[in-house]
Amino acid sequence: MKLLVVDDSSTMRRIIKNTLARLGYKEILEGADGVEGWAAMDANPDIEMLITDWNMPEMNGLELVKKVRADARFKDVPIIMVTTEGGKAEVITALKAGVNNYIVKPFTPQVLKEKLGAVMGIAQ
Repeated sequence: MKLLVVDDSSTMRRIIKNTLARLGYKEILEGADGVEGWAAMDANPDIEMLITDWNMPEMNGLELVKKVRADARFKDVPIIMVTTEGGKAEVITALKAGVNNYIVKPFTPQVLKEKLGAVMGIAQ
């Protein structure tokens, strides 16, 4: 399974990638902002999941989600937003934009595992 992790923090990308690797995911691409994330999606139409931050330069995560959802190739790709934006209004905005699940930073590897399982339909 090919996953894409988009976050402007290289440390956060590394944490997420390491957690995914421990969960058995081997093909993990990354982007430092929404522009890089979109370029990776466009170049790899076989990406099966997007994990993105909200607050990033160039193109933020919400803009990336809307762009991904507007492209027929990616309409069914699960998207998890990982962000410090934990307010109810922000969660609703993200869900309306097409996010499948939402993780508020900081989070534990177990939370990421549970959210991945939820969007993939895998029992925990």
